[in-house]
Amino acid sequence: MSSIRALIVDDSSVMRKIVERCLRQAGLDLTQVHEASNGVEALALMSEHQFDLILTDINMPVMDGLEFVKQVQQMESAKNTPIVMITTEGGEKHVVEALSHGAKGYIRKPFTPDQVKEHVVPVLRS
Repeated sequence: MSSIRALIVDDSSVMRKIVERCLRQAGLDLTQVHEASNGVEALALMSEHQFDLILTDINMPVMDGLEFVKQVQQMESAKNTPIVMITTEGGEKHVVEALSHGAKGYIRKPFTPDQVKEHVVPVLRS
């Protein structure tokens, strides 16, 4: 798989680092990784950079992952960028809503590098 520019959106800096590490351990060639702590910060980064993959938490302050997905789908330059949601077990309703608004997949917390690979690689190939 060619080099990947990724955006990781989560209000926990520790979780953002865990996601990045799992992506690398899953064998993805990350050439750029940008981080945002909420949807507003992520949208600002998207106005400056192009991404091949976005991974976003659902529950965040300021702008949550659901609203972020909706906003990305309104952006002509980014609406085809694959988005993978990161959720806790109780987020099933939110995952279904995110998928209906354009997210391409989801990963449940806690996760392993193998689970990340299982859910992210097919999204990148589609």
